[in-house]
Amino acid sequence: MTVTALVVAKAPVPGLAKTRLAATIGDSAAAELAAASLLDTLDAVSAADVDRRVVALTGNLADAARVDELTRALASFTVVAQRGDGLGERLANAHADAATTGSVLQIGMDTPQVTAHLLSDAAAQLGNSDVLGFAEDGGWWALGLRNPELARFLLDVPMSAPSTGSDTLDALTAAGASITMLPELRDVDFESDLEAVAQLCAPNSRFHIAVEKVGN
Repeated sequence: MTVTALVVAKAPVPGLAKTRLAATIGDSAAAELAAASLLDTLDAVSAADVDRRVVALTGNLADAARVDELTRALASFTVVAQRGDGLGERLANAHADAATTGSVLQIGMDTPQVTAHLLSDAAAQLGNSDVLGFAEDGGWWALGLRNPELARFLLDVPMSAPSTGSDTLDALTAAGASITMLPELRDVDFESDLEAVAQLCAPNSRFHIAVEKVGN
């Protein structure tokens, strides 16, 4: 079965990216960390055993932190614009836009500790079931659907809520999805997340280095 890896991302523009994180460390530092997280995520997706790689992007990349690095990294991806008003609608549309044949494995840009091995394992499991990975804050970091049309059921799920993960699982199961759970990961939303996630990244990763700079 063909597997398309889909990264749903926001251009790391200072003042617009990671606003909850920026509230304590500043706009520029938050944008640098967001860019580092996205770049590490793209590296993991590039090395994963998948058939196609798509990024659904919102925001003006030209104004983003580390724009030159991001432009080079995105050159090997198919980049599509996000469509829709709310997050649920944008996610559903991104699955539809990424899908050609086969499955779609979607992740965000807030888990820079994700590895190519973890993504390859998730992609392989799509041969037998759909997959969902909860985040520690109650959301989810990965969703893989053998039938990408099921993503339309995300429209009924309250996003960015403590119950988003469990609500997503319930909605998809009710729609007929057969879910295998992936390992739970911690995503980066607040300053308190930085060190914990950085320690799970390689010491030479962009995110680990960026967190060290914030601490200095």
